[in-house]
Amino acid sequence: MALSGSTLQAWLSVENIDIKTIGLYAIVGMPYTYKFLWSPLLDYLQPGFLDRRRGWILIMQLVCAGLLCVMATLDVHNAWQVAAVAMGVALCSATQDMAIDAYRTELLPEEERGLGAAYYVAGYRVAMLTSGGLALILAGQWLGWRGTYFLMGALMVAGAVATALSPAVSGQTHSNTRGPSLSEIVKDSTKDFLTKDSAIWILILIVLYKIGDAFAGSLSTAFLLRGLGFTLTEVGTVNKTVSLVATLGGAFIGGHLMKKMGLFRSLLVFGILQGLSNLSFWALSLFPAHVYSMAAAVFVENLCGGMGTAAFVGLLTTLCSRQFSATQYALLSSLAAVGRVYLSAPAGYLVAATSWGTFFLFSTAAAAPGLLLLVYLKKSIDKLTIHHA
Repeated sequence: MALSGSTLQAWLSVENIDIKTIGLYAIVGMPYTYKFLWSPLLDYLQPGFLDRRRGWILIMQLVCAGLLCVMATLDVHNAWQVAAVAMGVALCSATQDMAIDAYRTELLPEEERGLGAAYYVAGYRVAMLTSGGLALILAGQWLGWRGTYFLMGALMVAGAVATALSPAVSGQTHSNTRGPSLSEIVKDSTKDFLTKDSAIWILILIVLYKIGDAFAGSLSTAFLLRGLGFTLTEVGTVNKTVSLVATLGGAFIGGHLMKKMGLFRSLLVFGILQGLSNLSFWALSLFPAHVYSMAAAVFVENLCGGMGTAAFVGLLTTLCSRQFSATQYALLSSLAAVGRVYLSAPAGYLVAATSWGTFFLFSTAAAAPGLLLLVYLKKSIDKLTIHHA
């Protein structure tokens, strides 16, 4: 969630918090890495209303709304308080994501999962842009940071209403009847995944595939604001317009191309484009700042990032069994978050020791290991596709 990530990063930047401290705030995203630890609870417990998936989504949305309102009252110079509440927001967001991932996996038939991934990416990025780009504009021109966070809390409540009105997964009820025990869910879901061809190497691929994109994105907002001197309004406007169009275009282009190209080719081609797109920010660091060049760089990065994410979500969905969708998807997406959280945390130190240009060149090179491993795993990924066909 941007409100505990890039938007909070922007708030800290304009308040002149040290860049090293801002970089360390990436650790707030730890719940995305460790969410697999409590993911079996989502396959085990019934909330007691709606159905298992929508019930969990609704609970997390309401709790997150409350925490955002609390964050609006804090002094951002009190690092520990801000970090604690931001961690709570990330915890609720990660749990909500697990329930949504399981909901999507169980709701969509096999033939719709590729395009469903594109719609998911589009919806997710629209939400991120609302809590990112739009939030910056609101904070910079009208509401201030506190008013913006209160508004975002209200939008979470609106999202909870939409959750209550969404369709139920076939066969699910709000009954408290429980199936397998927690230990059985953990054991059986693990055994089910490990029977897949090259399972361990696939887990490593999940960690590495988006590492370059995650590394560059960890300080992109700080780069535009502090490195190039753009205003909150300029950054927010570009994120709201150019970034939105590019992200939606990338997601839908990627989703439709996946039908023709297949999973492996999509992962390879989109992954290459995703890695190379970081060079647009490197080029941006070489020349005087201009809003049009910023818009061009943001467009390229989001277009390629949307395509890469669509293929990546397609891979994660293909790897999951319906019976253990929450547990398995949580484990896989947690591994993907390793790069975003731990490997991106030292990003501020790299910028401080070198330069913004070197930082973005490094992020481009960081994409190479994942792509090489992907090529190595071609046969295993093709088998996954055949199995789910």
